[in-house]
Amino acid sequence: MAVAPQPQTDNSDDVVAVPLRHPWRWVFGIIVTVLLAAFIWALVSADSIQHDIVFRFLFDSRILIGMLVTLGITVLCMFIATVLATLLAIMKLSPNPLLRWISTGFIEFFRGTPLLLQIVFWGYLGIIFPNIVLGIPYTDVIFQSWPTSQVIPALLAGVIALSLNEAAYSAEIVRAGILAVDSGQVEAAKSLGMSGGYTMRRIILPQAMRVIIPPLGNEFIGMLKNTSLLQVIAVTELYTVASKISSANLAQIELLVVSGFWYLVMTTVLGFPQRALERKYGKGFVAAAGGKLLKVSRL
Repeated sequence: MAVAPQPQTDNSDDVVAVPLRHPWRWVFGIIVTVLLAAFIWALVSADSIQHDIVFRFLFDSRILIGMLVTLGITVLCMFIATVLATLLAIMKLSPNPLLRWISTGFIEFFRGTPLLLQIVFWGYLGIIFPNIVLGIPYTDVIFQSWPTSQVIPALLAGVIALSLNEAAYSAEIVRAGILAVDSGQVEAAKSLGMSGGYTMRRIILPQAMRVIIPPLGNEFIGMLKNTSLLQVIAVTELYTVASKISSANLAQIELLVVSGFWYLVMTTVLGFPQRALERKYGKGFVAAAGGKLLKVSRL
């Protein structure tokens, strides 16, 4: 049985898809790589840097202890700041005007004054208030009195200063995350009889975390580096320890390299849990160009 010939189709008008090329991305990438390699080589080959001192103090016990103190202060301050920031954000979104004013005043005050000034204030609080007194206010009745410098030592003063300052900045991040949740979620929760607190804990905050985590992770890394400011009140964190060692052996540049190396290691390590949290709370969303999250709809 003869097979009928197939009609010839003209494909001359078909569009051939050609991948879009980005040569300048490779050019800029190569330039940045070359500049970074040149900087590292200049640092390694510089005759003015005594590399034996760098390697000697890189794993010095005092440096490692200072690094652990830095990490401990960072984690503790960030925990306190996150709790306070959540409360401040809820207060600022409250229909109660008094709560909104208190939250706004707190945020504006701590964002409007330099962090270094706040650290110095808490560190030298004993000059303003020599004693912390337990008694009846505006009377001569005093039950107990303690020296302020013993109640609030340098380490606690640094934790208070960093926590309160960070809470003011993080409160706006948390508030933005809460506002990013669709208002229909709240209305649906109310229609089911959920209380305001339960709705906030189980409905709003879990969805807001997708917006909160990335900038809050940056604040975490910023907090790690801001601990170096505690040197002014003699807290023995990493930079303070490196400065003390360099003042004894006059190797300032070498100890700066050592402290810079460990700061870089710590910030790099802290980036891993941040990305893990972003993946956890970003489920159902995919990253588009520019890092914007797009919701995935299932048909």
